[in-house]
Amino acid sequence: MGRIRVLLADDHAFVRESIRQFLEKEEDFEVVGEAADGKQMIELAQKLIPDVIVADVAMPIINGIDATRQIKSDYPSIAVLILTAYDFDQYVFALLEAGATGYLLKDICSQELIEGIYAVHRGDSVLHPAIARKITQRFRNNGRNPDARTAEWLSEREMDVLKLASQGKSNKEIADELRLSIRTIESHIGHIFNKLNVNSRTEAVILALKRGWVGLD
Repeated sequence: MGRIRVLLADDHAFVRESIRQFLEKEEDFEVVGEAADGKQMIELAQKLIPDVIVADVAMPIINGIDATRQIKSDYPSIAVLILTAYDFDQYVFALLEAGATGYLLKDICSQELIEGIYAVHRGDSVLHPAIARKITQRFRNNGRNPDARTAEWLSEREMDVLKLASQGKSNKEIADELRLSIRTIESHIGHIFNKLNVNSRTEAVILALKRGWVGLD
């Protein structure tokens, strides 16, 4: 496999340069571009088709939410990992619903960001603990009144996969727990995406939480 192609989007040049420096020390990463605002983020995503975009929320011209929404609509295969100082509820839930695969805060260390990029590139969700707590709190009551239409959407096995995905387990961990191959798990996740009309595990989990199908407790 080739290196993971990363696009950086942040309105602070120092932040972009710092991230680029430690990412380029990793043999598996290639930083293919830098965007200083949401408009450039969209334009470079269209031009470069990166594997992963590491993006801030508050950016000039077009904010990270709208930029993420447009990119995920046009290029669903691109994983968007949010890296920001803001943990406001309106940002968190708008970005996850826009299709961001992960949401990290800037108090993390460089290794956590590296692991986050690997995770979203694999198709896994990655959430800062503070963000995970917000999601848990928001949907805590939903699990008590599950939507009875679950069976109309997903098979029993697909629900098993979705519940384990909601716990943050990787495809390999899900495969090990269900005693299935990784390829089979990937197939189930693809079917889940198609049935729920989503483009990422995070979107699927958010939708399942809203419908009360899964919980994060």
